[in-house]
Amino acid sequence: MTAPIRPGRSWLLRLVIAFAFAQGAVSMARPAVSYRALALGADERAIGVITGVYALLPLFAAVPLGRRTDHGRCAPLLPVGVVLIAGGCALSGRAGSLTAMAAWSGVMGLGHLSFVIGAQSIVARQSAPAEQDRNFGHFTIGASLGQLIGPIAAGYLISERDGAMGRTSALALTVAAAVAAVSLASLRRIEHRRAPARRGEAPGAKVPVGSILRTRGVPAGIFISLAVLSATDILTAYLPVVGEHRGIAPATVGMLLSLRAAATIACRLVMTPMLRLMGRAALLASTCLLAGALCAGIALPVPLWALAAMLAVLGFCLGAGQPLSMTTVVQAAPAAARSTALALRLTGNRLGQVATPAAAGLVAGVAGTAAPFVMLGALLVAAAGLGARGDGGRARRRDRAPDPDPAVPEDGPTRAGLNRNPA
Repeated sequence: MTAPIRPGRSWLLRLVIAFAFAQGAVSMARPAVSYRALALGADERAIGVITGVYALLPLFAAVPLGRRTDHGRCAPLLPVGVVLIAGGCALSGRAGSLTAMAAWSGVMGLGHLSFVIGAQSIVARQSAPAEQDRNFGHFTIGASLGQLIGPIAAGYLISERDGAMGRTSALALTVAAAVAAVSLASLRRIEHRRAPARRGEAPGAKVPVGSILRTRGVPAGIFISLAVLSATDILTAYLPVVGEHRGIAPATVGMLLSLRAAATIACRLVMTPMLRLMGRAALLASTCLLAGALCAGIALPVPLWALAAMLAVLGFCLGAGQPLSMTTVVQAAPAAARSTALALRLTGNRLGQVATPAAAGLVAGVAGTAAPFVMLGALLVAAAGLGARGDGGRARRRDRAPDPDPAVPEDGPTRAGLNRNPA
């Protein structure tokens, strides 16, 4: 067998840059879609439906894309995702009905899913086990950078003066399409050559989905990821609605969303020392529990400065869940089905993005626009309970056996290196 090439880290930097632009486009488009829908006469329930459709197509496409990636290259999914994101943004800006907006929002969601499956699979494939917490943390900084810049740009472009919300939200969606296209410049040669398959290995073998879902650590990782992403998604989609009801200008709402994203970046920059201090299970449980309390607190009619402080701490707490759930799922799943396991994690995310906004829209229509945040608080508290059980930590014991994935370098870190990040 030919020894695999251990790649440098320039690929990770370029992947972070590409993800920042792609996520920036999506984060700019999501509040713009909400504002444009409001300009077209949508109420809270319609906003929930449109937000849910964003995740509907990805809900059915995730596992097939993961299967394809397990037995092939990851990189082709990235430009396909960028094209779909850009197209969904541009066509949402031209849509003249709520039905058309929902449809193009679904296309945007499918593009985002394609990009993320390809990118996460590259990180899993080109990172040694002891590097995965760090590399996934750095990878998700790209998402946080996009979430930081996107809402500010949307808030700057969108104006509600003199009935201009429809026109300015359409402009924001067009600009978002251009931002997505910029990410193509960083995608050249981002995936390194894999070693040939081992003799006797069946390249087309598929691990059953049920077997993956029964693997210890995978369900917990999926649920924690669902809860954290649902919180981020509802914040992005419903904070503009809360702002409308409380008299907060779109530009200020954009600044609040970006403050949350900046705090998430700060969390991911210090994740390695936090893991050394607390371990994965304790870090997941504590951050999810505090995030749940803060989400519920947003329902209170607090002053703007207090809302900003709550969102900053909430953003820091939400920063841990996504990268740590990625590592949990990757290290728990069979080596031949890691991309499928990541796709199942994304399927759980998208299921949450379908069900949670729809439920949020129903709750908001009955109990007011702040009520969905109470629902999110309960979801995050449940995720904290799973994190406290330490299911993800058990997955690390799988690393004691030799890794059969030929993409993982055989000259990887020692066992002592693995133990520096206790879970």
